[in-house]
Amino acid sequence: MKDWLRSIPAVHELQNHAQFATLSKEMDIDFTELTKQLKDVIEKIRISILNDYWNGAIPGTEQFICEIFQEVKKNAVKQMDYTLKRVINATGTILHTNLGRARLSDKAVAHVAEAAQNYTNLEYKLEEGERGSRHTHVETLIKELTGAESAMIVNNNAAAVYLVLRALAAEKEVIVSRGQLVEIGGSFRISSIMEESGAKLVEVGTTNKTHLYDYEQAINSETAMVMKVHTSNFKVVGFTESVETDELIKFTRRLENVIFYEDLGSGALYDFRKHGIGEEPVVREIIEAGVDLVTFSGDKLLGGPQAGIIAGKKKLIDRLKKHQLARVVRVDKMTLAALEGTLIDYVRGDKGVRNIPVIRDLLHSEEELEKRSSFFASKILEITDHYEIKIIHGMSQVGGGTMPEVQLPTVLISLKHNRLSSEHLAKKLRTENKPAIIARIQKDQYLLDLRTVSLDEEELLLQALLKL
Repeated sequence: MKDWLRSIPAVHELQNHAQFATLSKEMDIDFTELTKQLKDVIEKIRISILNDYWNGAIPGTEQFICEIFQEVKKNAVKQMDYTLKRVINATGTILHTNLGRARLSDKAVAHVAEAAQNYTNLEYKLEEGERGSRHTHVETLIKELTGAESAMIVNNNAAAVYLVLRALAAEKEVIVSRGQLVEIGGSFRISSIMEESGAKLVEVGTTNKTHLYDYEQAINSETAMVMKVHTSNFKVVGFTESVETDELIKFTRRLENVIFYEDLGSGALYDFRKHGIGEEPVVREIIEAGVDLVTFSGDKLLGGPQAGIIAGKKKLIDRLKKHQLARVVRVDKMTLAALEGTLIDYVRGDKGVRNIPVIRDLLHSEEELEKRSSFFASKILEITDHYEIKIIHGMSQVGGGTMPEVQLPTVLISLKHNRLSSEHLAKKLRTENKPAIIARIQKDQYLLDLRTVSLDEEELLLQALLKL
C-alpha cells in the first residue's frame, strides 16, 4: 500500500505530462481549474488505496496515468455540463410545470436571442434620445389585446398579486370568498400572500356557496378592495353558488374608493371555448365588463415566458409602477423580448396564434394525432423488430394548474421492448439520451403522446428508440 501511494506521480509531474495540455485544450479549461480537478482525482485515488478498494491500474505505470486523466476528463465533463437540459415532452401534458410549462414560438425565441446578444433600448427612447421605461415595450400590445387602459409586467403572477395587495390595500381590508382561497404551485396560498402583503383578509361565504349579500355585509370604512380569485386549478361541483364578475363590478361601483380586482391565474387571450375546450374566460371580456384590475400568468394559456401581467385602470397601474416593490419584481430584457414576441403573434390574429406552441398543441385534433402516431409507429417497425407497438386512444391534460376539468382526446403509442421493462426503457431514454425523453408509464406500457412532440422532435425521438 505504501509503495502504491509513493508511486502516485506528483501534481507538478502530471501538469507537465502531454495529456494535461491536450485535455486543457480539448475541454477549454485553464491551467488553474484543471489542476484543481487533477488534485481532486488524486485525492480520491489515495483514499481508495488506503481503504483497499482501488481496482485500477498499478500506480507508477503509464496505464495508471492514463486512468488519472480519464477520471479528470470525466469529472470535468460532469462539472461543465448544464444541469438545465433540453427534454422532449412526450407525456401529452401541454403546460407541464416540471418541464418548464409553455414553450415559446419561433419568433419569440429569435427575439430573445437578439435581445440577449446585443444592447437594446430597454429603458431608452430612440426618437427622443432620452431615458425611457421598460414597461412600454409590451404595454401597448397588452392594451390592444385586452382593451385595458394600462398594463405592467412583473416576474410572475404571485408577484403580481402581492404587488397589487401591498401597494393598494396594505393595512386595509380585502374581501374574498372562502371558496376562492386557493393554493397555487409550491404551497403558495392566496391567504398567505395576503398576510405577507399587509392586507387584512376578510373571508365571506362558505367553501361551496357565497352570495352577494355576504359581500354587502362585510363592507365597512376599512374596506379597500373586493378580490375575486379565478379557481383555475380546481373545480367545485354540486351544491354550489358564487357571485359572478359582472355582479361584483356593479356592486363595487356603488361604493366609494373600493377597488374590484380579479386574479385570473391562467389568463387566456385566446378563446378556447369556441373549440369546445374548457370554460376559461378571456381577459378582454373581464376588462370590458369593467374590472378595475386583473392579473394573470404569462407562461400558461398565454403561451409566453414566466411573467405576471397586471392590466386595468391607468390610475391604479400608475400607482403600482411608482411603488418601491415594482423594482423588486421587475423583469429583464429577455423576458420582455419573449413576451413581446408572443404577443405579436396574437396581434396577427388566428394565423399568428397557431405559431404559439401552447395553442397549437391544445388544438391538435384526435384525427391528426392518429395519422401522426400511426405513421410514426410504422417507421419504427420498418427498421426494427425490438418493439411491440399498439395505437390506443386516451386523454391529454392541459396541465400547469389550468383547466383541471378538461380532458383532450388523444392517441397514444404503446411500446413494449422485447428485452427491457417499461421502467427500464423509460430510465434509459431519460438518462442516457440527449435530449432526455419524458413519457408516461401505465400498466407496464411505455406511452408516447405526440400532442406535445413537435414535428422536428419526432426524428430525435425515433433515433432514440432505434438506438435501443
